[in-house]
Amino acid sequence: MIDLGRIGVGGALALASAASLAPALGAETFEQALRDGDAIVDLRARYESVEQDGFASSADALTNRLRVGYQTAPLKGTAFLAEGVLVGDLIDDYNSTTNGQTEYPVVADPSDFAAVNRFALINKSLDRTTLTFGRQRIVHDDQRFVGNVGWRQHEQTLDGLRAQWATPKIKTDLTYAAQVNRVFGPDSPQGKWEGDVVLANFAYTLPVGTLSVFDYYLDIDNATAASSNTVGTKLAGSKPLGKLTATYALAYAQQAEAGANPADLDSDYALVEGGLTLTKFGVGLGVELLGSDGVTGFATPLATLHAFQGWADKFLATPAAGIEDRYVRFTYPFGKRGAFTAITATAVYHDYTADVGGAQFGDEVDLQLVARTERVALTAKYADYRAETLFTDTDKFWLSVDYAF
Repeated sequence: MIDLGRIGVGGALALASAASLAPALGAETFEQALRDGDAIVDLRARYESVEQDGFASSADALTNRLRVGYQTAPLKGTAFLAEGVLVGDLIDDYNSTTNGQTEYPVVADPSDFAAVNRFALINKSLDRTTLTFGRQRIVHDDQRFVGNVGWRQHEQTLDGLRAQWATPKIKTDLTYAAQVNRVFGPDSPQGKWEGDVVLANFAYTLPVGTLSVFDYYLDIDNATAASSNTVGTKLAGSKPLGKLTATYALAYAQQAEAGANPADLDSDYALVEGGLTLTKFGVGLGVELLGSDGVTGFATPLATLHAFQGWADKFLATPAAGIEDRYVRFTYPFGKRGAFTAITATAVYHDYTADVGGAQFGDEVDLQLVARTERVALTAKYADYRAETLFTDTDKFWLSVDYAF
């Protein structure tokens, strides 16, 4: 739960005072706030298989996740959000990291538990400002540094206070969190990180795109090796070129140690990405570097890591020698087909090498097909990692059904 001592009683009282002195917004009574609120129902059933060299048995996981919650209409500018999550399994031939079935490859979806997923007050009584106090989902930019890890059945949330302020061109996003609730679930020793997490992200819209500047400070009491301070910037945008649309992204960041981390971190991050879209077909090329200081690789422990460096999830922890990922991505939206409002196909190829020493780690092919209706998404997905000097050959396959109300 939230540590009010870390956040400070003064800060909590200031938030309450700002809400109480603001003019009434939304509902006029608590009864009306309840009646005019929104129910939350989010269901996902997913089958995941993993074949990995070094394991005699392949993993087979059929898991179900149900999120149910309610958000009231605002009363005096403040809404209340409560959401629970229930995760279970029908086939459990896999290593969830907590079930002890180490004879199987890992599928990091713990099962048979219920937990509070989100529990927060959301205040919008101040001009152009949103204040969120409690357990919440936090996503920054493309989730490379801060995300909710929504691919897993139990998402990542943070307990803290977040302040967002926005104009048409400027966005400011500041968060203090005392706890990170991780995807491994409440029964895992690594299910919760406690400490001081300060996330600052500033974005400005320019004619050439959106320029972001960020500083992410992590001082984790029970995972000191993950404690770091990361400062960086990113420029991303798009531009029409006749019948083509060009997209581009440039990013750079530096990372140093923080808190009680005994290491002397000094590593860089860099991204260069470009893409072209003609009518529907899109192609993108990119190089992403998570550098190394010769001892430790650049890390992004709060990221939605599954979205980067291959869906086989071989590089959730950056190798000590760092990693350079060269990739090409192809996308094709088929548009509306029958009952589906959108069908999209994606193919990605990755080539992985070490930043220090230049060793060839391996390569990977990722394929995905997603079909959507207004409330349902059907996904078929495949990842094939071929190892050279790091890890082992791994094939993963997923079938999932998502329903949101």
